Amino acid sequence: MALAQIHAGIVDVFVIRPLPDGWRVLALQRATDTRCPTAWETIHGRIEPDEYPEQAAVRELREEAGLEPARLYNVTVNPFYFYATRTVQLAVVFAAFVAEPARVTLGEEHQRHEWLPVDAALERFVWPRERSALREIVHLLKGGDAGPVEDVLRVL
Repeated sequence: MALAQIHAGIVDVFVIRPLPDGWRVLALQRATDTRCPTAWETIHGRIEPDEYPEQAAVRELREEAGLEPARLYNVTVNPFYFYATRTVQLAVVFAAFVAEPARVTLGEEHQRHEWLPVDAALERFVWPRERSALREIVHLLKGGDAGPVEDVLRVL
């Protein structure tokens, strides 16, 4: 009997502009010719065989939005079953704070982007695990850093 394997193979990267009037969270709308056409999501992608999760997070941020992180935090890990590969995937979740002017350059997978207030991003993201992760990010980093756990959560 074949069993599903567990694999830490995905990163989710929540991109945040910490503006004086509140955070703006990047939401990307998938293109019509990709998986999950027109769904709104955060940045995510595969961890390559020669990468650590934080390296994949920075690469995916560049590829999907053309942005560089000013600060990067690891936040949580979300499991999900990926039927196509018959694996239980672990998505390592990061929060990337970006500096202004935060000009987005979309990759091929997405057709639109919006910088949304946190509440609007919570409504827009299609996956419940994205909403849960964003709530954790707000809880942990609402003061602009991770406070007493900065040394554990900050990657860059």
